[in-house]
Amino acid sequence: MDNLEKLNSLVVTAVRCAHGHQESEAEFDNRYERFFNNSKIDGWEIRKGINDLHGYDLVPEPKIIVAILKACRRVNDYALAVRYLEAVKDKCGPNVGKIWPYLLKEIGPTLKDLGVLTPEEMGYDKPELALKDVHDM
Repeated sequence: MDNLEKLNSLVVTAVRCAHGHQESEAEFDNRYERFFNNSKIDGWEIRKGINDLHGYDLVPEPKIIVAILKACRRVNDYALAVRYLEAVKDKCGPNVGKIWPYLLKEIGPTLKDLGVLTPEEMGYDKPELALKDVHDM
């Protein structure tokens, strides 16, 4: 057996051992919702959870977004709440016109209860010092 065959057998063994329990969408959502609903969560843990969640190729469910916004309120981090909304809007990608209005409709009551403005309501969707396009003059 040459080195290449030994390497291939090791790789195949490692791949076969890597199969495990596949988490369902509901289990995934519940795990993150529980994580952010923890009453003892601090700012670092919120940021860590957001970063982990943002690494997935998905737009979070509204109930997870609500849990994150409430966690931001518990640690009194308004800026993190607004930046997270910006990140969620960015995660919508080319479907932002369909997904973002749906999310705003779903999380709207929570935003109102917590007193959190959307980036659009704050004017963050338009650059403050942007110059007019020469073609529009």
